[in-house]
Amino acid sequence: MKYNRVFINSLTYELAPEVVTSLELESRLSPLYKKLRIPNGQLAALTGIVERRWWPKDTMLSDGALIAARKAIAETGINVNDLGAVIYTGVCRDQHEPATACRVAAKLGVSKDTAIYDISNACLGALSGILDVANRIELGQIKAGLVVSCESARHIVDVTIDDMLADLSIRNYAQSLATLTGGSGAVAILITDGSLNLRGDRNHQLLGASHLSAPQAYDLCQWGLKEVDTQLYREYMRTDAVKLLKQGVALAQDTWQHFLEQRQWSSNDVDKVICHQVGAANQKQVLTALGIDPAKEYPTFKYLGNMGTASLPATAAMAHDAGFLKKGDNVSFLGIGSGLNCMMLGLKW
Repeated sequence: MKYNRVFINSLTYELAPEVVTSLELESRLSPLYKKLRIPNGQLAALTGIVERRWWPKDTMLSDGALIAARKAIAETGINVNDLGAVIYTGVCRDQHEPATACRVAAKLGVSKDTAIYDISNACLGALSGILDVANRIELGQIKAGLVVSCESARHIVDVTIDDMLADLSIRNYAQSLATLTGGSGAVAILITDGSLNLRGDRNHQLLGASHLSAPQAYDLCQWGLKEVDTQLYREYMRTDAVKLLKQGVALAQDTWQHFLEQRQWSSNDVDKVICHQVGAANQKQVLTALGIDPAKEYPTFKYLGNMGTASLPATAAMAHDAGFLKKGDNVSFLGIGSGLNCMMLGLKW
């Protein structure tokens, strides 16, 4: 995929307000830790995550997305009537239907000819949304589109801890560990064709993208509902973290080579990378496998955990605000999502 007239004009985010430390989660798991003789601090030691953030109970996902969206509109001064698409891309949604994007679009007051829908692609949802808008722009269908997402880890972590306490086995602990890394936040990405007169200092050109998949690994990480009685379903999440990391790294290597060849870049031509934030082991193995100097990456997982679809865009926004991403940098967004799917975007910052 190559693009000639697609620009990211805003990257905004909102972090959930409640800080939850790894030690707090471990205190709730004390019966399990005692039985398996796991020392306190093991969660942070294994994942590199010291704390994460959660939304207050009963927070609507669309409310978090709206906060980020209104920041993007205020930052750029865009007229909402110029939005040709509003896409919600979170794993978490307000309900099965209608699309969570509908409430976001209604509260923003977009015009009736705006395309409004949700996209689901595990942790790659926001990147998929960016490319969906980019394709519409490149085809001349729209001038601008807004991609929003909001993720909430509170409920699934609470449910998982209950399940871990009901089954005090090392196998259940291993399959549940990844869920405990979950954080919460919201993002909004404004993408345009560059023709609108907007405020702000962002005009990051999307140059191209590569996307490869390994769908045979679809069952390594699952989040959904399971039947616990004839009329009762319960939410669950389980991850085979070892296999997921091994196969994810292999897919990332193939995608990285495809990406570099498509862009006619070498690794040295990539000035900075922004990765999906999972944890310390993932960061080390992915960067090592791709031959990327860790100094080129801006990690946020230590204090934010894994915010799903919100992680990469929020991290990019923070890296920009901190001056890590500089005007003229060749930047690559590197995302791996359960499924397995791998997506890499190239931008001129």
